[in-house]
Amino acid sequence: MSRGVQGYLNPSDGEGMKIIRVFPRRTSFTPMDDYAFVGYPPMIRPEADEVHVSCTFTWDIDLCATLSEAWAQYYPNVPVKVDGAGFNHATNGFVPGLYVKEGITFTTRGCNNRCPWCLVPEREGYLVCLSIQPGYIIGDNNLLQAPRSHIDSVFQMLGSQRRAAIFSGGLDARLITDSIADQLRGLRISQLFLACDTEGSLKPLRLATDKLQDLGRDKLRCYVLLAYNGETIQQAEDRLVKVWEAGCMPFAQLYQPPERKKIEYSREWRDLARTWSRPAAMKARMSQMVLSL
Repeated sequence: MSRGVQGYLNPSDGEGMKIIRVFPRRTSFTPMDDYAFVGYPPMIRPEADEVHVSCTFTWDIDLCATLSEAWAQYYPNVPVKVDGAGFNHATNGFVPGLYVKEGITFTTRGCNNRCPWCLVPEREGYLVCLSIQPGYIIGDNNLLQAPRSHIDSVFQMLGSQRRAAIFSGGLDARLITDSIADQLRGLRISQLFLACDTEGSLKPLRLATDKLQDLGRDKLRCYVLLAYNGETIQQAEDRLVKVWEAGCMPFAQLYQPPERKKIEYSREWRDLARTWSRPAAMKARMSQMVLSL
């Protein structure tokens, strides 16, 4: 499951099934329709044929089990199911609407890389192409590993959308060729995410940003993994600054392991991640660093 989202069925499918979806917390990808809920059952609830509790992360397994019990009290005669990537279950295919809001689409699953901090290969396996469903937010883990014909079809689909494209799943900087960059320049793009999770990722990141510099820093974002494998706070901020200097707006993410127990980071780590995931705070931090030279 890429960036914590996954699609199943529509709230009301072609046969008229009404499916309530329950999420442990709201994110930017959570659906907003009348059959999507966050947390415990509210006072007013719709009739439903099924209730699905979505568990994206392993540390939410216990909470999702509690939520399923709570919802089952109000829906004793319909199936109440708990599932999702938190249980390490693979997903084949993608149907918009159930676990993600309108506009988000996945055109591939999986990834051929084997990054030691990433759960995608274990959960989804090697990259496979799906049928392309319309959407302007591309959640694919590694779209550029797909055959060129598939990539071309995705770009063509994006060109027909009313809203500017967002590559939220991220594009592999090492796979951004001159040809890919030319195609991207032909699209209306709101945001395009790259990634720089190690010091060794900086060189391909710089090469990619040179090809995409027309987008500008506000549109060219970069996921930056922090605190992995003994990294210090100073090392993490040094890399964040290098990402900024490469022409990207960093989006810091504190490492969390696949185990059910979530790491509770110190306030200093949390402050660093918060600063380097908010554009205004980053700009202020960089101005402060320049003035201190």
